[in-house]
Amino acid sequence: MTTSRRKFIKISALSIGGVAAASSAFNMFGSNPYVDELVRENLTKKFNRTPTYCEVCFWKCAAWTYTDEEGTIKKIIGNEEDSHCYGRLCPRGTGGVGMYHDDDRLKTPLIRKMVNGEETFVEASWTEALDLIASKFKVIKEEFGAESIALLKHGSPGKHFEHLFKAFGSDTIAEPAYAQCRGPRETGFALTYGSWVGSPEPTDIRDTKCLVLIGSHIGENMHNTQVQEMSDAIDNGATIITVDPRLSTAASKSKYWLAIKPATDIALMLSWIHVLIYEGIYDKDYIKKYAKGFDELKEHVRQFTPEWAYGITTIKPEVIRRTAREMANASPAVIIHPGRHVVWYGDDSQRARTMAILNALLGSWGRRGGFYFKEKINVPKYPHPKYPHPKWGWQEIGEKYPLAQMGITTEVINASIPHKDNKYPIKAWMVAGTNLTKAIPNKALLEKAINELDFMVVVDTMPMDVTGYADVVLPECTYLERYDGIRSATNREPSIAVRIPAVAPKYNSKPAWWMAKEIGDRLNLNEFFNYTDYKEVIEWQLDKMGTSLEEMKKIGVKNYPRTSGPLYLKEDENYTFPTESGKIELYSQELKNLGFDPLPKYTKHPEPPQGFYRLNYGRAPMHTFSRTANNPNLNDLKDENNLWVNPKVARIIGLKKNQEVWLKNQDGIISTFSIKVRITERVRWDSVYMVHGFGHNNKKLKRAFGKGINDTQLITKVAIDPIMGGTGMRGNFVTILTEDPHKTIGI
Repeated sequence: MTTSRRKFIKISALSIGGVAAASSAFNMFGSNPYVDELVRENLTKKFNRTPTYCEVCFWKCAAWTYTDEEGTIKKIIGNEEDSHCYGRLCPRGTGGVGMYHDDDRLKTPLIRKMVNGEETFVEASWTEALDLIASKFKVIKEEFGAESIALLKHGSPGKHFEHLFKAFGSDTIAEPAYAQCRGPRETGFALTYGSWVGSPEPTDIRDTKCLVLIGSHIGENMHNTQVQEMSDAIDNGATIITVDPRLSTAASKSKYWLAIKPATDIALMLSWIHVLIYEGIYDKDYIKKYAKGFDELKEHVRQFTPEWAYGITTIKPEVIRRTAREMANASPAVIIHPGRHVVWYGDDSQRARTMAILNALLGSWGRRGGFYFKEKINVPKYPHPKYPHPKWGWQEIGEKYPLAQMGITTEVINASIPHKDNKYPIKAWMVAGTNLTKAIPNKALLEKAINELDFMVVVDTMPMDVTGYADVVLPECTYLERYDGIRSATNREPSIAVRIPAVAPKYNSKPAWWMAKEIGDRLNLNEFFNYTDYKEVIEWQLDKMGTSLEEMKKIGVKNYPRTSGPLYLKEDENYTFPTESGKIELYSQELKNLGFDPLPKYTKHPEPPQGFYRLNYGRAPMHTFSRTANNPNLNDLKDENNLWVNPKVARIIGLKKNQEVWLKNQDGIISTFSIKVRITERVRWDSVYMVHGFGHNNKKLKRAFGKGINDTQLITKVAIDPIMGGTGMRGNFVTILTEDPHKTIGI
């Protein structure tokens, strides 16, 4: 950014020492129960324990935080009564203590100021920082309306700021977890069954006989109970079918690994549907009773034979038939897993629809070993006045995507750039709990929007890259140091969990609820924050739910009986699905009415040009995106990513194991840092692969700085899902540079 009104500046100084506790990851498909029991017994005798639920990922496993007599956090162990973890935490959960001990944490509020003609961050008091935020918000509201202030958020802190924004009159709210992650699957399944998949996903993996993973990396994404249940399913003889251009951890545990040509998944699934229908091995009774549109589907897939799909996917016809029959033999105890990060090629809602239709043909929705009917318990809302009604918000900003059901982050970014057709101008952002520079594709667009803002606030625990663009940086304390909202998520049975501070906030950090309340009080919104401490809110809610904070301190998790009915359909039940027709909609009239294909179609996507390879990315079991790269416990397990390259490609280019290389994408963007090569048969020759979340460029992240490549930097080509606005990011291609390009071109 050579002509920037808000140039990127790195967080400086503020280094205070801290002690990092040791931690180790357990085997990704289980742990050692004998060692676990010894650790539990030892800790129970010697340490105080406080209930919490994990904030390192969205699974939010309930746990116990153990502190020693000096009040230092030493260990986190899963709560055995919690159906999110069954008493076992993944490496990230046990390593969460590193978030508390990380001496690179943000320690005090910072304000961007000019010092000796240079922009820099200056330490500020909370009063100065919050007064500045409130005054800026008031000025912008007066001139442009509260709607012109946007919240881009993720996780628990986002909930508190969402309440602040709605009280202030802004519903301009979005989070990358929707349009940059799971949105298309929610749209595809909602169009078919009338229900979102939700989180955690209601996949009955523990009783499945066949699990089909299409780009879903269970074992690397470490969605806790799914990993544990998949391990049990394997022990019980379940068939695992993994479709992936890379031999992932899950693929290594599979009976079938289908090394599919990237961007051809819909073609494979349409041919599976063809086999199920034309061999007559679909669940006829289930479809007759519960589904609508079968005749149209049958005619639609007539031509999509395995031979047709072979020419597209490179998967042999006999393998397509054999795997389709494996699914049919296991029906209805079969799962075509909907995945999590599903924004790939721009037709992702239709790809999710194809998955949903496959599950319907196999009779798996609402059946044991397929998808159970999820349930949660509602947490009473703490009393406050009715929110004012904004003139516009996320729905209007994303109006060209008719089935968007949450704010689309990239549309909020676009609305922040002035142009003559911009009906919804955004002038300020608050960014809470999300490192946009690692989450959002097309960095140039992001920086252009940031440069046009009048004001920007970032709330984080760490000096992530996004903090360098802020006018004010607010240091949030970690989840181990604060009260938060009661966790109530969908599962087989309803449960709640509480988060209680094990220690006081370290340094000069504060919880998000406190920041939101303090800003709210300055904006004359006191009646929306009618409490002194968020503990009062939790106590009131728990009392309404028939328990108390004192009881929850002792048990951490409270389980409730199901009230919505059984987990599965009864064989003689006339069930009504929450769709317009009350049936599973194989053929979507709603899509047809909106001008979209009522049945999924395969569309050919661009392929890598000569000398380029498709850039694929994924997860590591010990890290959550870029969030944990600097965590002293987890960085010790994996401190950088590497580039998976097929031996055929390595021979052509002349690559050696662990050789440092740089990447250049199809638009000429060159990676800032280098990455080490891993030569392996576990990836197709037309693709390369790396773990997401590395390549940090802020030197204050001393463990993560300059380690590996930030894949998002190379994602400049985005395919937008026209149905719900998801940003397809797997259509980018890279070439491998063996000489340092920055020296060559003088950077």
